[in-house]
Amino acid sequence: MKVLELKFRNTDDKIVTLSLDAPIEPVDPALINNVMDTIVTENAFISSGGDLVKKESARIVERQVTDITLG
Repeated sequence: MKVLELKFRNTDDKIVTLSLDAPIEPVDPALINNVMDTIVTENAFISSGGDLVKKESARIVERQVTDITLG
C-alpha cells in the first residue's frame, strides 16, 4: 500500500504529517507544492501544536504487509 505524506511545521515548530492513501502516480511535484502552499495559506488544518505555518517535505511511502498463519 502506498501513501503520500505531506509534512508541515506547526506554530510549535513540530512536524505534522497529513497522509493520503493511494496517490495517483506518477506524482506531480508542482501540484503537490501548490496544494501544500494552499493548505498553509488557507489555514486549512490545525494541529494540537497550532496552525501549520511552513512546508517541510513530501514523500511517497510504500508499506508491504505479510500475514503470518498461526496454527
